[in-house]
Order: sequence, then C-alpha cells, then structure tokens
Amino acid sequence: MTTKDLNTIIRTSVPLLFSGIWGIHLFAVEKPNIVLIYADDLGYGDVSCYGATKIETPNIDRLAQNGLRFTNAYATSATSTPSRYSLLTGEYAWRNPNTKVAAGDAPLIIPTDIGTLPSMLQKAGYTTGVIGKWHLGLGSQEGPDWNGVIKPGPAEVGFGYSFLIPATGDRVPCVYVENGTVVNIDPTDPIKVDYKYPVDEGPTVKKNPELLRMQSSYGHNQSIINGIGRIGYMTGGKSALWDDDNIADVLIDKAQAFIGQNREEPFFLFFSTHDIHVPRVPHPRFAGKSTMGPRGDAILQLDWCVGKIIQTLQETGLWKNTLIIFTSDNGPVVDDGYHDQSVELLGEHTPWGSFRGGKYSVYEAGTRIPFITHWPARIEPNISEALVSQVDLFHSLAILTGQKLAPDDAPDSFNVLTALLGENTQARDFLVEQGWSLSIRKGNWKYIEPSEKSRYDPYTNIELGNAPYPQLFDLSVDVAEKHNVAEKYPEKVQEMASLLDSVKQGIVGRSISTDIFQESK
Repeated sequence: MTTKDLNTIIRTSVPLLFSGIWGIHLFAVEKPNIVLIYADDLGYGDVSCYGATKIETPNIDRLAQNGLRFTNAYATSATSTPSRYSLLTGEYAWRNPNTKVAAGDAPLIIPTDIGTLPSMLQKAGYTTGVIGKWHLGLGSQEGPDWNGVIKPGPAEVGFGYSFLIPATGDRVPCVYVENGTVVNIDPTDPIKVDYKYPVDEGPTVKKNPELLRMQSSYGHNQSIINGIGRIGYMTGGKSALWDDDNIADVLIDKAQAFIGQNREEPFFLFFSTHDIHVPRVPHPRFAGKSTMGPRGDAILQLDWCVGKIIQTLQETGLWKNTLIIFTSDNGPVVDDGYHDQSVELLGEHTPWGSFRGGKYSVYEAGTRIPFITHWPARIEPNISEALVSQVDLFHSLAILTGQKLAPDDAPDSFNVLTALLGENTQARDFLVEQGWSLSIRKGNWKYIEPSEKSRYDPYTNIELGNAPYPQLFDLSVDVAEKHNVAEKYPEKVQEMASLLDSVKQGIVGRSISTDIFQESK
C-alpha cells in the first residue's frame, strides 16, 4: 500500500492515531474538529484549575476536569510574536532573525514558501480559520496597505478565513482586518500609520493628556485612540476603529459564526484571544467583578469566552468529536504599561504560580504555561507530567490527521500525540526556552546560557533570568530556580551546554523517520 492509498483511506473513513513510534490504532470516530484557544499573557497561576484561589475560572476548569491538564507544558518563548511563529511553523523562532516582537506595521514574518500548521491541516481536508490577535506581521516588505488589500497574510500561510487584531491592542492601527481588508474602511478617511514620527495632527499623549481615560505607566505615549495611549502613530480610519470594551464580544461572535458555518466538515479554528493583554478594558458586565481590577476582570472575560466556545460546540452537536487545546502564548505580566491597578489590587494572587520570572523572562514563569487538551471521544480526564512544547502541535496534529511531513517541515516539532491524548507520558526528552537569552530543559535539569543582557526589567518588575555566567537548576527540588548549582555540577553544565549548542546547529532534533507513513516494501 502506498502513502497515497493510505491517505485516501484516512480521508474517507477514520483517522489514524498512534500510541507509539510503530504502533497503529484505528478508532471508530470521525476526524476531529480542532479548536486552539490561545490566551495572551495568561500565567500558570492565573486560573483556578492551576491553583489560583483568588479568582474562579469555571469554564477553563471544566476543560481541565474533563480533559488532560499538563503540568510540564511550554510556550517556546516568553513573548508573543516568537511563540506564535513557533506554534504555526514548528520551528523555534530564534532560528529566524525577523521574529522579534513585531511592530504594528511589520511585514508578514512567516515565509510563504514553507509548510505551516494550518496549511498542513488544509491538505488533510480541514477548513481553517484564525480569529483574534495575529502579531505576525502583514503585507510585503514595504509594509501593509491599510487602505487596500493587505497581502501576504494569513491566507498565504494556510488560513482560509481570518478576522484579526493586526498586532496587539496597545499598538496602532486599532482596526480589525477581515480576509485582508480593514473592516469598515472609509476611502475618504484613509488610515495613516507611522512608528517613528507623528502623522498629520492626530491627538497624542504628549499634546493631549486631557483626552486619556487610562494613564500610561510607561510607554504607550504616542497616538490616543478611544482615550487610550498607544504604541505608534495613527490618523484616519475613524469608522474602522474598534471599541476596546467590545473586543471580546466581537471576536467570540466571529468564532461562533465560524463554527456554525463549518459544522458539516472538519475545521481548525485558531481562536487567539486579546485577553489578558494590555490595555485591559473588559466589557462593562465584567468590570469590577473580580477583586483585582481590570486584569482580574479580563481573566473572567477570557473564561466567559471559553464558555461560549463550549456552548457553541454543544449546540451544534460537535462537542464530543472536537479536540480543544487551551493554552497561553507566554507567562504573566502585571504592570505592562498602564495604570490599571494591576499591582495595587494583586493581593495574594500569584500569576506566576510557584515559578520565578514572568513574561520576557527565561526563568520558568516566562514559558511554562497552562495547557489543556479536551476531546470527549478520545481523552480520559487526568493530569499529565509529560514534557511538551507548543512547537510540537504541528507534528502531532499531522500524525493525528494522517499527513506526512516533508523533510523541511516543522524542523523543531516532535510527535507527542500519544502524550497529548493521555495514552502515556512519553513525550519530549528536552526542550528549549527563549527569553532574552536561551535555556534548555532535559529531564529535571535546566541550563541557562550565559548572557550579558540586562538581568532585570525595571518597567515590569520582572527578573529576566540573564546572567554573565552559566546557571543550572534541579527543578525536581528547586522549581523556583533559586539555587544555581552550576559550580557543584560542572559536568552537567557541560552536557547541557553541548546539547543546547547541538540544537542550535540543528544536529540534534526531531527525525521524520519516526513517522510511519512510509512506502510499503
């Protein structure tokens, strides 16, 4: 039997699932729909199923209680753009020099000539859509044409439908982009965007502080949109501006519509929320409902969105055969540039859980994140200690949907499907974490390479984890990374440093030879 024959069987009957490198199991279920809910800046300790006691997240908890909750799952990076790049390409972002945190007018970062998670799923017969925060650049090297057709973009990397926040909520332009066009654009009021100099005579924080309804703690001092200071300058596009209070509602409406419209065929929905990123402006029905100000209220709003996804899947009859993956793009940050009482009202809540650091940091809190898989037809409720990374979703979902990876596809993505399904805890042996420097975890050992970069971010009050000397931690006894044992274990330092160097050079990594889709002899 050839690969082509095998793929034909898969498309017309049941998917192949794998419980080991050479083991094949056939399950009498349809190919699952896949919904990836990607929260923004949500910490390991921000939800109640991961130990939060000062806030309740019942809908996220429901996924955890009836699915698989991972305790050793990682985003690849402690910041947004690199994590999203790795998730969609199966490649560590630090291999691509263009994957720094993207400006709002950055060109598309993902090359259009490589395989991506959505393009792979399209080949498997999936309808693909992305709704929410993008932050991977749009348009050509000259930058996006906000007043025309914006391409390349999601369509060129595998998404059949897109409804985007182009970058982040605190960056201009503050407009939605649907399938390559700004929503509600008025040709007589063209959008102008610049990230270096003011454009025309639009209001800015420096000139018009009286227009602010939310003060900046640092940065966010350029154009004022909806009474909020932003990064970058923008004028025009008044009819297209989003309403910050309604972002979650708009995105969830689009997500529900996508699910309903595609209920008859398998679909992949990348639902990339804005919450709980700054500016935190939750809908009035959530304002004041937590004890932690807008940051806590935004967590409640995020949980509500998860509940709406659950409700829609149930009402459409898709609940049992939908694989939901819930996770976050990086670890938490409290004050990230606005006076929103996030520090003053934090109280005993610990967004970072038991870990050290946070967003931007190479310490554990920067990249160890909530990660839940839920699929009633396949996954039994449990807690998993398997070591997995978001970069592995490309390879694992390729195996799930019967797709063979090309040699150049997803070079850093491992097949951890059986771990994602809870069949065992055999997953990765090691993974790389990216802050402003790199670290590698193997077993319970974690090594952080020496770096001359800043050790501390004075704006966010976060330890970045950088140091001019090697750092080695035994996470089995020191999960908070308080005791550097590099001098005590020099041979382990050398072993870990060599492993990291081998990964950097591409000598050590996944091998597509472990895929079973091979021509029969």
